[in-house]
Amino acid sequence: MLSQLKQARYFILFVFLFSYAQSIQIRFLIRQKLNWFLFTPDGPIASLMSACILFLVLHFFIKRWQKSELFRFQEVIKIFSISLLVYLATMKTIGLVLAFLFDTFERNFNSKTLILSTFSEFMDAFIYGSFFLAYYYYQKNKKNQEQIMAYNQALAATKIDQLKAQLNPHFLFNNLNVLDQLIEEDQLQASDFLNEFAEIYRYVLQVSDKKIIALEEEFAFAKKYFNLMQYKYGKAYVLETETLELSGHIVPLTLQLLLENAIQHNLGTEANPIRIKINRANKLTVSNTIVPKRNSKSLSGRALQNLKEQYYLLTNEQLEICKTDTTFSVSIPLISKP
Repeated sequence: MLSQLKQARYFILFVFLFSYAQSIQIRFLIRQKLNWFLFTPDGPIASLMSACILFLVLHFFIKRWQKSELFRFQEVIKIFSISLLVYLATMKTIGLVLAFLFDTFERNFNSKTLILSTFSEFMDAFIYGSFFLAYYYYQKNKKNQEQIMAYNQALAATKIDQLKAQLNPHFLFNNLNVLDQLIEEDQLQASDFLNEFAEIYRYVLQVSDKKIIALEEEFAFAKKYFNLMQYKYGKAYVLETETLELSGHIVPLTLQLLLENAIQHNLGTEANPIRIKINRANKLTVSNTIVPKRNSKSLSGRALQNLKEQYYLLTNEQLEICKTDTTFSVSIPLISKP
């Protein structure tokens, strides 16, 4: 109860201030003059106590009759109407008991006074009841929205974890294929490759539980990864980077995957190397020249589609993929760390 009162303290304060202003207005209209009596708090306090009785009645019928979590107009009208009748009956019963106790029955329950007091109580109940219902359903809607947001965030986090779990084996499988070929061609190079690959894969494992990572850290990893690829391809692929502004965050392994994509789908030679560029304007862009391999897979493969889904879940933005006859580029939205 104390917790609920604390949460509703601003609403209760609003009701009290409204009743205070209403009391001052009514007293001034009746007396037509300003004096200290206009500002005494007995009237507002009595109105607040009456409003609290109404709020308890409304809350009782809401809990008893409201079947749906959603706002339903017919249910609200039913609850509001019955609550007003029960409130009026309760107030008249309290007034009747007090009238008998203080011998004021004739003064307070003659026909004229009864009609005026009933009308006044009805109007007050209608106003304060409307305030309560507006506040109650606002809070209920706010709570529902928070629950939906928390559910969506949990769902998105689960989806991202699933996508990241798919990328890890993809990275391992592709690089083990490179190692397998190097073992056949040059065992010494294969040994060096394996040592560096172990170091790089340690990084992959470290970031596997992270949703985003600093661009500076990811950029350093991408350069190490490209150096690793040169064990097999030599100068057939060239990485060109400008002096980049490395603030911001991206999804882990983004640059590595795009470098891998450029190498996997394009045939580079030392005479005609594939040029891969990383630059930054509003977004980070990775582009490469195109010389398709004869047995090349689709450029929009599962790993790239996977990456697109991760960025959409995290930023609500899509990767911008642009392909011409000579170049293929991917623009990546940078993420501000929450």
